Amino acid sequence: MTDNSGKCPVVHGAETTTGSTNTHWWPSTLNLDILHQHDTKTNPLGSDFNYREELKKLDVDALKKDLRDLMTDSQTWWPADWGHYGGLMIRMSWHAAGTYRIADGRGGAGTGNQRFAPLNSWPDNVNLDKARRILWPIKKKYGNKVSWADLLVLAGTIAYESMGLKTFGFGFGREDIWHPEIDIYWGAEKEWLAPSDSRYENLEDPTTMDNPLAAVQMGLIYVNPEGVNGKSDPLKTALQVRETFARMAMNDEETVALTAGGHTVGKAHGNGDAKRVGPAPEGAALEEQGLGWMNHETRGIGRDTVSSGIEGAWTTNPTKWDNGYFGLLLGYEWAVTKSPAGATQWEPINIKEEDKPVDVEDASIRHNPIMTDADMAMIKDPIYREISERFHKDPDYFSEVFARAWFKLTHRDLGPKVRYIGPDVPAEDLIWQDPIPAGRSDYNVDEVKAKIAALNLPAADLVSTAWDSARTFRSSDKRGGANGARIRFAPQKDWEGNEPARLARVLAALTPVAESSGVSLADVIVLAGNLGVEQSAKSAGFAVTVPFMPGRGDATEENTDAKSFEPLEPIHDGFRNWLKKDYAVNSEELLLDRAQLMGLTAPEMTVLVGGMRVMGTNHGGSKLGVFTDTEGALSTDYFVTLTDMKYVWESAADNRYNLRDRSTGEVKFTATRIDAVFGSNSILRSYVEVYAQDDNKQKFISDFVSAWVKVMNADIFSI
Repeated sequence: MTDNSGKCPVVHGAETTTGSTNTHWWPSTLNLDILHQHDTKTNPLGSDFNYREELKKLDVDALKKDLRDLMTDSQTWWPADWGHYGGLMIRMSWHAAGTYRIADGRGGAGTGNQRFAPLNSWPDNVNLDKARRILWPIKKKYGNKVSWADLLVLAGTIAYESMGLKTFGFGFGREDIWHPEIDIYWGAEKEWLAPSDSRYENLEDPTTMDNPLAAVQMGLIYVNPEGVNGKSDPLKTALQVRETFARMAMNDEETVALTAGGHTVGKAHGNGDAKRVGPAPEGAALEEQGLGWMNHETRGIGRDTVSSGIEGAWTTNPTKWDNGYFGLLLGYEWAVTKSPAGATQWEPINIKEEDKPVDVEDASIRHNPIMTDADMAMIKDPIYREISERFHKDPDYFSEVFARAWFKLTHRDLGPKVRYIGPDVPAEDLIWQDPIPAGRSDYNVDEVKAKIAALNLPAADLVSTAWDSARTFRSSDKRGGANGARIRFAPQKDWEGNEPARLARVLAALTPVAESSGVSLADVIVLAGNLGVEQSAKSAGFAVTVPFMPGRGDATEENTDAKSFEPLEPIHDGFRNWLKKDYAVNSEELLLDRAQLMGLTAPEMTVLVGGMRVMGTNHGGSKLGVFTDTEGALSTDYFVTLTDMKYVWESAADNRYNLRDRSTGEVKFTATRIDAVFGSNSILRSYVEVYAQDDNKQKFISDFVSAWVKVMNADIFSI
């Protein structure tokens, strides 16, 4: 007999790591959690809270004044360097925004995710918990009228202004999340700062870094400041800097400006023994109250702070926006040294005393300035050096380029400019904002719809074209989508996933409708897709009108940065049962990733897959997973077949599955892994069973239409 009398019946966190979770017992099971994150139940503000409405009540001038005052209000528990928190606040803002990567649009400052694990405990974010705690009185004062996400970015922007930079502008509008983002893949490493070799096919070629990653090591924002894998070599570091910043949407000039501008103010901290620094916030004791990296053995604040381990300021006047960074970097020879904490850094040879920055606590003491390997890359790499010399000769140009690059860094994941709120939003349309002219909404939708119907195009073609136009939308950085009709431009018109021949044929038919009606092609594409859904529902015996929201505009080739759209290319589409090629990641995992980026829930994903299959919208007209004898009708046949025990599923070649009739032995249907998972995964099967029920045919139609409209309208923010 087992004695359980002394065991607590509650499943504790420690136990969940030793075998008490489903993923421990069945590690290969499909984890749907990324489609369930950020449920409204986790939001303490409630489902009725509207941040955009709260922002209208915000006194922006008062908030900005309070932030300026805060910069020089040094607090004894965490004193400001030289009495100014600017450097700390800028680093906080930078590291909030700097996680953005173009491959999937994830990361960035748009959600306030720096408050949660893993970001709140990343090695590269050491002591940024102090910056957020210093900001708390301001967040407390303004409450719901300003989100943490907006405040984290605004604090760095105001810090720059307080030190003399004329900033380019600022847009509010970032809404907070209330739970860690589990959908972001930060790397496969099992330890912080593990050597970066595993991230590259060839470490000598940074372009071989695994997608969608951008940082070179687990727990870093960009590159290792001490060099590649901690070994100083500015030319090799330059290659990593170039690739990393490119993956964060920055060109060479922006990269140099950001590197220099970030190091024009503030300092690095490594004046102490790093071994005395305590655990990160997520691993700290309860009495630390959410703070981490605490030193309770010796003094660990002020001049004795240890953060990166590198020690020193980059410029002579670290609380002033000036051109001093380039003056020192280009004006002296530099040698590799070690910080008191043992980190590799560079210091100048024979520097003039007046060029040394003063101590953060005692202005009578001066120290050598320092540079990191990334800083040295700005003069060792020929391209970067040319840009650095140009900035050195023209400080005003440097300030302008930096201000614009800072704005881009901190707003890239906010989406189109129509989402920006506040008095400081720049009037200029920037090409990286994917500008779209406003479209008309004052037209007779039924008349346009009738013109489309008169074309007699197959419903599947109409649905597929609208889907391909809309499916590029990414909820991560709000890029892509049907608005703008950029599917008619390169590179989208040539993407294999968009079936270029079919796409060209459909667009050739729809374009005259748009021109003769005086409305946007973007609206016509979506309206045509809606018509296709209605026709398919009618074939299944249901009369339905798909809701339509007019007003999309048509982008031009001039305001389309074609290269920036390349990362949006679909290399898979589980909804249309297509893979460009076989990948290391299973197709069902790719489907979840795409569904999450599109903002879909697991039930919405399920109903869309089933409906798209039976309507005949598979890529290339494939019959894989088309579980119906009435292809083209929006029926529940897909779900009925999945749950029908008359079929035996058997594995076939090339990750295919045959559905064989038990009584006749005939192979009735062939399926992919994606189709198979909807029957094998217990959660997905529970959704499938709902739509397979005899009494839920109308519900299926209604739910499909609702999910379809959500996809078509996902990128509409101002209509």
